[in-house]
Amino acid sequence: MFSSLKNSATFKQYQHQAQQLLQRGLDQHIKLAVTGLSRSGKTAFITALVHHLTEQATKQNLPFFSVVQSERLIAAKTVPQSELDITTFPYRDSINCLKQGQWPSSTERINTLRIAIKYRPASGLRAQISETQTLLIDLIDYPGEWLMDLPMLELNFASWSWQQLELLNQSPRLQHAEAFLNHIAAIDWQGPVDEQQLTELATEYQGLLRKFKDELKLSVLQPGRMLMPGDLAGAPILAFFPLPEVTQAEEGSMYHHVKTRYQAYVKEVVQGFYQQHFSQFDRQIVLVDLLDALAQGHDVFNEQTQAINQLIKHFSYGKSNFIKRLFQPKIDKLLFAATKSDHLSAHHHKDLTLLLDSIISTAKNDLIFDGVKIDTMAMSSVCATTPVMVEQKGEKLSCIRGKEIASNQLMTYLPAQPPMRPLTEQEWPQHGFQFPAFYPDVGSNNGIRHIRLDHVMEFLLGDKLK
Repeated sequence: MFSSLKNSATFKQYQHQAQQLLQRGLDQHIKLAVTGLSRSGKTAFITALVHHLTEQATKQNLPFFSVVQSERLIAAKTVPQSELDITTFPYRDSINCLKQGQWPSSTERINTLRIAIKYRPASGLRAQISETQTLLIDLIDYPGEWLMDLPMLELNFASWSWQQLELLNQSPRLQHAEAFLNHIAAIDWQGPVDEQQLTELATEYQGLLRKFKDELKLSVLQPGRMLMPGDLAGAPILAFFPLPEVTQAEEGSMYHHVKTRYQAYVKEVVQGFYQQHFSQFDRQIVLVDLLDALAQGHDVFNEQTQAINQLIKHFSYGKSNFIKRLFQPKIDKLLFAATKSDHLSAHHHKDLTLLLDSIISTAKNDLIFDGVKIDTMAMSSVCATTPVMVEQKGEKLSCIRGKEIASNQLMTYLPAQPPMRPLTEQEWPQHGFQFPAFYPDVGSNNGIRHIRLDHVMEFLLGDKLK
């Protein structure tokens, strides 16, 4: 009887959970949330992190990662993940893209990758137990579009509709949304359900969201699954949109029908996503592409700031101890990283850090009060440019050189200086900010360069590898 129980699926499930609890309690297993809005560089970050740990883990390449600098790192490799129902992060495809001078495709669904780092403990209980230890790191990646649904957890249909209609009636959305607003204003939402009409309006609203993302580069786009539907493509649960409030809508009315779909989406899709993937994180990095937002203009930059501060509210933060790590993990270290620092002159990296620090200052203060360790820095997971000095009229200029995507040509460029704080609309430069996009720069030995990725590793992982 015991033998049959031991071989049962239930026994193996409990055994696996027990092993995970033991590893988590002994600090041998952590879950790292790689977070960021769409196009923030999550795929490039995970690819670079794995590459530098497994193929370029030298003292010269990672001088500020203490386990490497002290020569205690034995080796690191990717290992099979425990979540068999989640897509594996396509590391090999992504690293091959980078080595061919191309950026890998953006994330379209949730995926994960597990890295095992074998090292020699420096001191403490780990060193007494064994000469070597292994830290398991689960990297969790998901589309930035899905993240923007998290604020919907706190909103009923009327409140969500009011927020979205406010946005649609403001610049820069209004000129694109007028036709949709006129269509929903002309319909009797207390009338009987017309599925054909609802489908047409949902398709029109989806088209607006795509335009706001692709052309206007906006961030607050809900529902996010309309942009990255995955398995929900064509499902009725996605066929909803904001409506003017109807206070006493009957059960069979159009308004009630759309409201029911919204409620189902929040409960079954957003809440399920949150509970399954957001309650077990130990560490978090938030990647922010400030340069692209600056280049897009004042409205886009402000919306990105709003979106980032909204998202921070929906993660579980606080001090972590042995008991909490076992049964109620909380994020105890949080890093905000401004990406693409290689697109600036080195002496302007600090300006980018100050800008990022200023837009998250309120949230940062609250999290520090709750015992969370926080840092902000400017970094590049994968460098796309190299610094060069150019002399012009007797003056030496700190420039960058790289292969520009727009022209497909190598160009030398004097980058603009980013502001050290958010600017008002009146303070915004008349001609805006120009930050060209570049292809990744790969050396002759297929090496991938970074800026401060070793600082990132030390902050997020260093204390687990002592």
